[in-house]
Amino acid sequence: MDLLRKEKFHLPEGVIYLDGNSLGPMPKDVPLAVNSMIENEWATHLIKGWNECAWMDQPKRVGNKIAKLLGAPDGSIIMGDTLSIKVFQALDAALSLRSDRKVILSDNGNFPSDLYMAEGLIRLKSAGYELRTVPPEDVANSINADVAAVMLTEVDYRTGRRHDVQSITEKAHSEGCVMIWDLAHSAGALEVNLEGSNCEFAIGCTYKYLNGGPGAPAFIYVRPDLIEQIQPALSGWLGHHSPFAFELSYRPGEAIERMRVGTPPVIQLAALEKALDLWSDVDMQELRDMSLKLSRIFIEGVEARCPSLELISPRNNHERGSQVSFGFENGYAAMQAIIARGVIGDFRAPNVMRFGFTPLYIDETDVKKAVDTIDDVINNRLWDHPNFLRQNRVT
Repeated sequence: MDLLRKEKFHLPEGVIYLDGNSLGPMPKDVPLAVNSMIENEWATHLIKGWNECAWMDQPKRVGNKIAKLLGAPDGSIIMGDTLSIKVFQALDAALSLRSDRKVILSDNGNFPSDLYMAEGLIRLKSAGYELRTVPPEDVANSINADVAAVMLTEVDYRTGRRHDVQSITEKAHSEGCVMIWDLAHSAGALEVNLEGSNCEFAIGCTYKYLNGGPGAPAFIYVRPDLIEQIQPALSGWLGHHSPFAFELSYRPGEAIERMRVGTPPVIQLAALEKALDLWSDVDMQELRDMSLKLSRIFIEGVEARCPSLELISPRNNHERGSQVSFGFENGYAAMQAIIARGVIGDFRAPNVMRFGFTPLYIDETDVKKAVDTIDDVINNRLWDHPNFLRQNRVT
C-alpha cells in the first residue's frame, strides 16, 4: 500500500507542511461532508436531526473509529469536549479509585494544560493532595506506594521525546497506581495498543495527526472492566443514564456513555468522521517506519548544514515521536522566516523550532527541500528582519 496520498489533502501550492503535529491539514472530502450535514441534515431536518440523522450517536460511533487506531475495543472511547476537560475527568476518576492516596505524579516536560488541570482539581479537593513533577527520565524511579495516579503524555510536545508506555504502566501497576496516558502526539502518529498496555485511562485530541480541524473534539478511553465503578465528577446531562427523563438527580449512563458531558459538536464531529475515513487502510507500523525514515533524513541534513542549530529531540529513532525539534537562540524569528518561504513548522518557548513528519502528505523530496530552505534562512541570517522579530499571539 502506498502511504503517500497528497491528493487527498488541501495543501496550498508550493507549501511544505511540517506542522501536522500541531494542526493537521484539511482532507479534501471534509467540506462536502460538512456541507451535506449542514444542508441535508440541519437545514432539512431541524431538531428532528437528533433522531433522524443519528446525531446523538456520533460521539460513540466516532469513538469506535478512533478505538481501531488505538488498539482499544469498541465501546471504550467516547468523543466530546476539549482535551483539558478529558484530562480533568480522567484524573478525578483515577483519584476516586485510589482514595487512600494523595499524589498525582507527572513529568516536568508534560504539556502545561495537563498540569494546570491537575492543579485546579487539587484546589477543589480536600487538603493533602499533591501534584509531583519530576524530570522525564526519573518517572519510573519516582513511582511508589504514595502515588494515586501517574499522568504522562507519551510524546513530549516540545522535544518529541517518547515514554515507554508498556514499562511505565507495568511499574505503575506494580505499585498499585492508576495509569493515565495523554495521546495527543501519538494518535495517528505511531502504533498504540491501549488494550495491550492495560492502562486505566487515556485521553487525546483529534486536530493534530487525525486532521479533525481546529477545535475538533477530544476523546477519553476507560478500560472496560473499570467503567461501571466511575462516578463522573463532571456529571453532565448527556452523561446521565436517561437524559430525557429529566430526573433531578444524576445517575451515570451505561458504560462509556457516562463520560459524556455536554451537547456533542455535531458539525465538528461530521468533519472528523469524514477525516477518519483516510485511515481505513493505513498500516500504522508502515506509517511509523516511514515517519522515522523522513525524520532521520531531516536530522542528518540540518545538522550537516546548520551547525548553529542544536538537536533537542532524542537521536535514537525509537525514543522519539513523529516530530523533530531544534534549539536556536533566535528560533522564533527563524521559524517565521522559514514559514514565509513556504516551509511551515512552529515554535515553542523558549527556543524550540518544531517540525512534524506525516507520511500521508510528506515525502523525501519535501524533506530535502525543507532542509534547503532552513539552510538558506539560518546561514544567510534571513530571519534578522523586523517582520520576523515581532511575536504573534499564537506561536
